[in-house]
Amino acid sequence: MRVHISRCVVELIQRAADEAAPHEACGLLFGGDRTVDAARIAANVAENPLIHFEIDPAALFAAIRAERAGGPVLAGYWHSHPSGDATPSATDAAMAAPDGKLWLIVAGGVVTGWRAVANGCHHGRFAPIVLETG
Repeated sequence: MRVHISRCVVELIQRAADEAAPHEACGLLFGGDRTVDAARIAANVAENPLIHFEIDPAALFAAIRAERAGGPVLAGYWHSHPSGDATPSATDAAMAAPDGKLWLIVAGGVVTGWRAVANGCHHGRFAPIVLETG
């Protein structure tokens, strides 16, 4: 599956990851099933942000409320792996609901795309997607 992502979104995610290092950065993605045209940075409220991320629930709930009111569609989530690679970890898989949402992971200047699904080929939770920037 291919997902089109704005180059501005990729740059925002990479910059936020660089600025947050050595902590994990995280945020929200907006668009549709096959597009990501906006992203927001959210506070990482994890107990240990050096090795985990947890999107600030207030930011997540605000995005859901806005979507229900006709605002931008919450397409998924993004986070960084400052000391790893850009593939989902077993912890990511344990946190992800099989809801079809997009997950973008940034590490080492690379952004990869994944969809959270039941019985995914990666940790049983994620299917890889191809990101097309433009």
